Amino acid sequence: MEQRITPPSKFSLGFAELWQYRELFYFFTWRDIKVKYKQTFLGFAWAVLQPFIMMVIFSIFFGKALNVPSDGIPYPLFAFSGLMLWNVFSSGLSGAGNSMVSNANIIKKIYFPRLIIPMSAILVAVFDFFMAFIVYIGLVLYYDYSLSIKLLYLLPISLILTIIASFGPGSLIAAMNVKYRDFRYLLPFIIQVGLFVTPVIYPISMLGDKPWLTKLLAVNPMYAPISLIRNALVDKPLDLNMIGISVVSGLLFLVIGIYYFRKTEGYFADLA
Repeated sequence: MEQRITPPSKFSLGFAELWQYRELFYFFTWRDIKVKYKQTFLGFAWAVLQPFIMMVIFSIFFGKALNVPSDGIPYPLFAFSGLMLWNVFSSGLSGAGNSMVSNANIIKKIYFPRLIIPMSAILVAVFDFFMAFIVYIGLVLYYDYSLSIKLLYLLPISLILTIIASFGPGSLIAAMNVKYRDFRYLLPFIIQVGLFVTPVIYPISMLGDKPWLTKLLAVNPMYAPISLIRNALVDKPLDLNMIGISVVSGLLFLVIGIYYFRKTEGYFADLA
């Protein structure tokens, strides 16, 4: 009995097909997690140490030396909440962007939904998030903040928006990187610049006298998730207009990324 494989829509994630290959999805994710921490002395602890060390450095330099405001939140908690999500975005984007080239041998040998590869790379970053979340809870309790209902529902929303923010550009760069290997060298630079054009280590309120710049930063898909997770700790109204711009921007990148990936995936085996 023959099984005919038809190409999915360029705008579709192909959930039915992805579900059929869910075991392969699990394989790629767990394989990448093990490879990432293989032959490391501290192992999974690096998922916690990396954002924690960055938080300490930023707290000393920005929080103490430069007295950067933190919207009423203790600066270490302010910085860590942003870095925790930023690491999901940056690690997911980096892993997804290089994923098709890294798995070239598998792509050439067997058929499976190619989107599994960048998606599994992002899930590795999500795994790191849950490790770092332990430290986040510790900081919340240390600074006498409560684990409120608001925090419990804004946290998963922030994580989902971060996954969307990384998957759109990640799938786009993954496809482009197959043909144009320059992206392998551009991607780290893009991520480094992105850290400073995203309100990760500073509040957007610092730009209050520059409304045009504030609106421009709202186009950043990572503005919404970082703003939401921080708002869970304070009793302040959200700027839904800014949040909406950021969410729409993330969804737009998602559509563009999936469309380009679907459009070009037929050539991956030849070019990878």
